Amino acid sequence: MENGKLLIFSAPSGSGKTTIVRQLLENNPNLGFSISAATRAKRGEEVHGKDYYFLTPDEFRAKIEEDAFAEWEEVYTDTYYGTLKSEIERLWAAGKHVIFDVDVKGGISLKKYYGDKALAIFVKVPSLEEVERRLRERGTDSEESITKRIAKMEYEMSFQEQFDRVLINDKLEVAVQTAQEWFEELIG
Repeated sequence: MENGKLLIFSAPSGSGKTTIVRQLLENNPNLGFSISAATRAKRGEEVHGKDYYFLTPDEFRAKIEEDAFAEWEEVYTDTYYGTLKSEIERLWAAGKHVIFDVDVKGGISLKKYYGDKALAIFVKVPSLEEVERRLRERGTDSEESITKRIAKMEYEMSFQEQFDRVLINDKLEVAVQTAQEWFEELIG
């Protein structure tokens, strides 16, 4: 499917984008999930080629040299994440449109690279106070961690104008339905 489309979801952490992406994958057999490449260590039960393509920093840099990525970034020294062009081609060859769950910078880069073939959606919560409340209710983050995450979110939210659409996730069912409608519109 050379004319496959790309549905890009980006958002600050805690906005619910992963849940929305999972719902869309469940409801649309014509969607395939783009597996990212990463240099970080596997966590828990993660599997190479299913959760991520796990590469060493040297392997990742070699692929950068080969121009194998549609987008990539070095998040910390020797910690890279990126989207392999071959991954998108693999999904298109299987007759699928491609869905992404990527960070804000990755989403902007993919949109720039693929242009009109892509719909870039920024998912946001109604307010930072709401995110703070959700994080506190989860009870898994320290005060310092919550403060850092909120500051990062404020920064990431400054990029929302660079996306095609902003999806406010205050009611999950409504957000999923809206995302579904936008996907149907994209593929015509």
